Amino acid sequence: MTVVMEKPERTGAKEPAAPAGSARRVGRPVLVAAILVGWLVLFAVLRGRQTLSLAAADLTDLHRWFNDVNDSIGANRDSNPLFLYFFNEIRLVIDTLVTFVQELISQPSADRPLPQIGWLGVVGIAGYVSWAVGNWRVALLAVAGFTFLGLQGLWQESMDTLALTLSAVFVALLFAIPLGVWAGLSDRVNRIVTPFLDFMQTMPTFVYLAPLTLFFLIGGASATIATVIYAAPPAIRITAHAIRSVPETTVEAAASLGATRRQALLKVLLPMSKRTVVMGVNQSIMAALAMVTIAALIDAPGLGKTVVQALQSLDVGTAFNAGLSIVVLAIVLDRVTTAASVREETARRSKGRFRTWRRPLLGAGAVIATVLAYLSHTYVWAAEFPGEGSVGSSVASAADTTTTWVQDNLSGLTNAVRDALTNGLLNPFQSLLTDSPWWLVGAVLVALGAVLGGRRAGVTTAVCVGLLVGTGLWSDAMTTLASTLVATVLVMLLGVVVGVWMGRSALVDRLIRPTLDAAQVMPPFVYLVPFLALFGATRFTAIVAAVVYAAPVAIKIIADGVRNVPATTVEAATAAGCNTWQLITKVQLPMARGALTLATNQGLIYVLSMVVVGGLVGAGALGYDVVAGFSQGQLYGKGLAAGLAIVLLGVMFDRITQAAARRAGA
Repeated sequence: MTVVMEKPERTGAKEPAAPAGSARRVGRPVLVAAILVGWLVLFAVLRGRQTLSLAAADLTDLHRWFNDVNDSIGANRDSNPLFLYFFNEIRLVIDTLVTFVQELISQPSADRPLPQIGWLGVVGIAGYVSWAVGNWRVALLAVAGFTFLGLQGLWQESMDTLALTLSAVFVALLFAIPLGVWAGLSDRVNRIVTPFLDFMQTMPTFVYLAPLTLFFLIGGASATIATVIYAAPPAIRITAHAIRSVPETTVEAAASLGATRRQALLKVLLPMSKRTVVMGVNQSIMAALAMVTIAALIDAPGLGKTVVQALQSLDVGTAFNAGLSIVVLAIVLDRVTTAASVREETARRSKGRFRTWRRPLLGAGAVIATVLAYLSHTYVWAAEFPGEGSVGSSVASAADTTTTWVQDNLSGLTNAVRDALTNGLLNPFQSLLTDSPWWLVGAVLVALGAVLGGRRAGVTTAVCVGLLVGTGLWSDAMTTLASTLVATVLVMLLGVVVGVWMGRSALVDRLIRPTLDAAQVMPPFVYLVPFLALFGATRFTAIVAAVVYAAPVAIKIIADGVRNVPATTVEAATAAGCNTWQLITKVQLPMARGALTLATNQGLIYVLSMVVVGGLVGAGALGYDVVAGFSQGQLYGKGLAAGLAIVLLGVMFDRITQAAARRAGA
């Protein structure tokens, strides 16, 4: 312990640096506390003044201007050259692709009452492709999963969702992978695209929908374009990372042997980064599936539409059944692409025991899949899924029965939990934000941004605050901010407890991490259903769903940060007599502060996206404004402004927490 304490005093030159660093670390919490105390004092004096509140049906000049722009675009859509030769053409191409895939597997085509490939062919092809790119285990999972979708009585809805997802991922990968390769090869391109990728991944899924309907109308085309935009960043970022991760020595060896840049790319860089690139495809598919379900708000067909309608009517049974189908589809797609990323490594480990027979067996499998597709194209019994979806009816009935039992027998407990957190934490904090003068809250946010993230973060926060005022939705933005911050605090409490537990125990990590991985596969919609049954349609439902949705990523980041604390440091602290509590609080968490700040960043972004989705179940504020903008034409401009406000909150959160993470890791 003496060595650790005396480490800063090893040289005289470093003596002045230690006190300065210590002062900065001590000074920052003190400054934050002083800002908050000053805020509370001024709140007590100025409460209720200059709050910029706006009634649900009221519009500002900006909202009316957005409405006028929407009306003008609608009136000139077929005469304006920009729409005639650009936006309408893009919409036509995307719509043609989506219609083609839908007619292939989900919707009747022009000359047929059924799709070109019926359920038997789809199941056969899914099983064969899963086996070809993965292994027989994921093939069985794919066959079982797709069959289950039919047994639930949601075959066509599931195939519509799959069609939109596949169409969007296909288009996204057409430009995402080449752009990712380019960013991996060029530092300049990487520096240019990274801020755009950060911005796109910061934006909640809701935000993509409203602007795109302005240019591409409501429907499958807009949903697919929104999904393409949302699904592309993971593939670009991961592909660039894969290319950059190839060892320099390998590239230099290829160059020394006379390989051109093209040959080095095709023969060295891409083959060596293939596994990571496939994982990027996996992340794009998961993002696309999440976006496709939410795009039901702009009339995209599929399972998301069923979930939205059920949530709006508080039909928990139907929502649970459709949500379960989304989960099954997500698990199948995730497992297949994950298996594809490790197939070659698994094949090498098999040492040729089965590889000799793989090609003949794949050929036989292709023949079987072709026969099944032909049967499903030719015969009604192989095209229409048999039965009436009795499994789905049973699942929905069981969910309704469980909901009724919970509401009858556990309402005292659930209401007590809801009321305790709502009245003890959420309401006071929301009142502090919404009843303070807008300029006071803005000044506090800018000051906190500057203290926690530095000067640039403070400037960014000031710009975001000014634009938030300009949207005319300051009060709703503060309500959303309150819910987001309360949920983030709960996420971090859960993340620290479980993350430290996982980081300190390899066994616990092995037991819990698969569950966390599976939880990250599920689209946001799915999380609302069980908590709707427990707590009803309230903002608390959205907050709890947001906590469960954001916790897995925060827990994993914290666990990895704790695990990466050098073992020698932990051993030295243990030898010096530290008990477990001291080891965690004095050594591991302080040394993992960079991971803690990063976990806060990711938790905030995930929570914000989920709190906004919670507008469907009574969360109100900006989420409700966006949903109302889709459903009520006169509120379209207000919904568009709400989407802009959500973006500004996301950018503000992201800039402050990322800057704080960099300062913590410095």
